[in-house]
Amino acid sequence: MPWAERAQAEHDAFADALRRADVTVLYLTELLQDALEYAPARKQAIGTVTRDKRLGEELRAQVRDHLLSLRPEELAQVMIMGLARDEFPGGRGAVFGLLGAWDYVIDPLPNLVFARDTSVWIGDSVAVTSPPGRRQEAELVEIVFAYHPMFAGTKRLYDPGQELLAGGDILLLAPGVVAIGIGAQTSSAGMERLARKVFDTGFAHTVLVVLTDSGVMECLDTLCTLAGPGTVVMRPSVAYSLVARTITQRGEGLRLSHPRPFLEAAADAMGVSKLRVIETGLGPGRAGPSQQGSIGGPAAQWDDAGNLLALGPHTVVSYERNTLTNARLEAAGIDVIRVPGGELAGCRGGPRAICCPVGREPGAMPEPAGECPTDSGDQAA
Repeated sequence: MPWAERAQAEHDAFADALRRADVTVLYLTELLQDALEYAPARKQAIGTVTRDKRLGEELRAQVRDHLLSLRPEELAQVMIMGLARDEFPGGRGAVFGLLGAWDYVIDPLPNLVFARDTSVWIGDSVAVTSPPGRRQEAELVEIVFAYHPMFAGTKRLYDPGQELLAGGDILLLAPGVVAIGIGAQTSSAGMERLARKVFDTGFAHTVLVVLTDSGVMECLDTLCTLAGPGTVVMRPSVAYSLVARTITQRGEGLRLSHPRPFLEAAADAMGVSKLRVIETGLGPGRAGPSQQGSIGGPAAQWDDAGNLLALGPHTVVSYERNTLTNARLEAAGIDVIRVPGGELAGCRGGPRAICCPVGREPGAMPEPAGECPTDSGDQAA
């Protein structure tokens, strides 16, 4: 279990580092509070909770009445932090009476900190995704994008409740090139639905399907992410073994290529001759020599050193604890903004996983084959 107060302090330090880099920081809690000022948003939010079949009819009605009585700030807090049995003195009936002292009437949503899992922006459109077991988190994010005035008129590429799809499995490699990982958190059907959307809207001409380990709850962005033009950061155990298949659109159908090494397929799609690979450092608790051929495993890289947040070409945010990886990045000419992550890393996910950029400067189109693109493709989000 994380040390909550220290994790909060580390998250504040992360947000401050972004502000110093001229990034506008939006907090999901505050956006949700603003959205809940509107009656349709309140109705939808309360509906996400009262659909829980564990409540039963009597307790469901009591919970609905309680939530309707709350102010937007209070309602947002309950939606995120949950409602314990002892915090609901108005509860009664058989279902409520059988709850233990430490049971929750409304479950808390600690995974909401991983904002990248539940949404990702491609161009000027958002995909509110459907990671496994995270329906309520995704629906709260959907409420923000549907009802907050800041996002009025935003186009949607995906909705909660559709096929399994995690935002961390989606990489924007370059303008027009999207990589989607298929594994424990994203299904092939989810990949297909999103691929059709990005083709139909013109956001992509190529989709790379990357086969990750279906038995490990890791996303593609823990295995690979962009650190600059033509530069990727990857775990050495998978950098040269990861396989991808290229999807292109043919009429109304999708064309699937034969499997190829990921690095080769990605370079071709991006229009460059070769990608530069910076390997993450290895240390205690990470994959050892006996596991170099696998993606995960019990000793897989626990602090996700490769899960970097690219702020721009050759500038990334990384946890300070990733000393070897950070040194390799700087040796490659990449500026590293270090932030504390001892407790945040203990919850999995790096700086990229705990934020969702909603607007960036457009990325440059790739140069002809043999040249590196002039901007990181991930800047198009």
